[in-house]
Amino acid sequence: MKIVLAYSGGLDTSIILKWLIENYNAEVITFTADIGQGEEVEEARRKALQTGASKAYALDLREEFVRDFVFPMMRSGALYEGYYLLGTSIARPLIAKHLVRIAQEEGAEAIAHGATGKGNDQVRFELTAYALKPDIKVIAPWREWNLVSRPQMMEYAAMHGIPVPTTLEKPYSVDSNLLHNSFEGGVLEDPWAEPPAGMFRLTQDPWQAPDEPELVEIQVEGGDVVAVNGERLSPANLLAKLNEIGGRHGIGRVDLVENRFVGMKSRGVYETPGGTLIYHARRAVESLTLDREVLHQRDQLSVKYAELVYNGFWFAPEREALQAYMDHVAKSVSGTVRFRLYKGNIILAGRKSPLSLYDKSLVSFDEKGGYNQADADGFIKLNSLRLRVRAKAQPKD
Repeated sequence: MKIVLAYSGGLDTSIILKWLIENYNAEVITFTADIGQGEEVEEARRKALQTGASKAYALDLREEFVRDFVFPMMRSGALYEGYYLLGTSIARPLIAKHLVRIAQEEGAEAIAHGATGKGNDQVRFELTAYALKPDIKVIAPWREWNLVSRPQMMEYAAMHGIPVPTTLEKPYSVDSNLLHNSFEGGVLEDPWAEPPAGMFRLTQDPWQAPDEPELVEIQVEGGDVVAVNGERLSPANLLAKLNEIGGRHGIGRVDLVENRFVGMKSRGVYETPGGTLIYHARRAVESLTLDREVLHQRDQLSVKYAELVYNGFWFAPEREALQAYMDHVAKSVSGTVRFRLYKGNIILAGRKSPLSLYDKSLVSFDEKGGYNQADADGFIKLNSLRLRVRAKAQPKD
């Protein structure tokens, strides 16, 4: 049997590689997606071969990740439960897409992943796989084996001589990509416990950030950020640049107890500096360029869009239909935004757009601007009509 395993080199997938070889008597090919983890990708590839993989793929997907997944999602204004910028969620369909492709090219009968039976990632990987190849066989060891805890897994790794990064002194898991880092498990499972001070990788502690604010200028065209401080960059390089700028000022930390798709609440800690700057830059431009009803309608649909991404329905027809709407709305989202960044805060310092609907002459107290204030009398009376009728019909308290 030939299996293609989504492999990160972390505790779970390191053990799964050996477990699949032993329990399925299988030839295992690993696939590691480079979506911004840095040196970890090549380390994972070498480690996979040392642990028994017959072949190890390591593909640079950074530009595809940001261009075809992060940016379309950002055009929707999606936030899950008001805080989460979906950094892990949006990476899973990309990884699963290439996992299925490699399985087809290698003639593999199955794919495998290291997502647990309690989490969202199992759903995201498998919904994508089945949407792209309905007859694919999926192996999820967490739903089969009897290793039920991190300490047990670390014992298994020690028995088989598998080096793993997780230790009893640092027992939380980390998921990294260009959009964010996420942390969960271990000491973070207590919602009352503050995250360890040295845990974060992308962001400086806000109280240790520079004492002087930094001015940053972000340019948006057609709903996508295209330049920072006048420098036009590719999508992946632009996000990396914004991570660097936002990170040194402690921008984009979120500590959230969220509702998983499988039904339980979980605590996740996230750092998303560049994505947070993109989100706020787009909102600032939208305030100038989007019609009121379109903006409000888009915001209503953004909630549904975020749920679809979070729950793993990236390749579902309803997400694709919503994407067409979001892309249409985003066509007029073009402009430039200035922020001052200071100790975790994003302070708006200015925005402008060639497509602005803001008309100073209409709103100004100092100009007449073609607006007859007396017209408001009829507008208010018509809108209050049902309220006045109701008030007359109801008995007094």
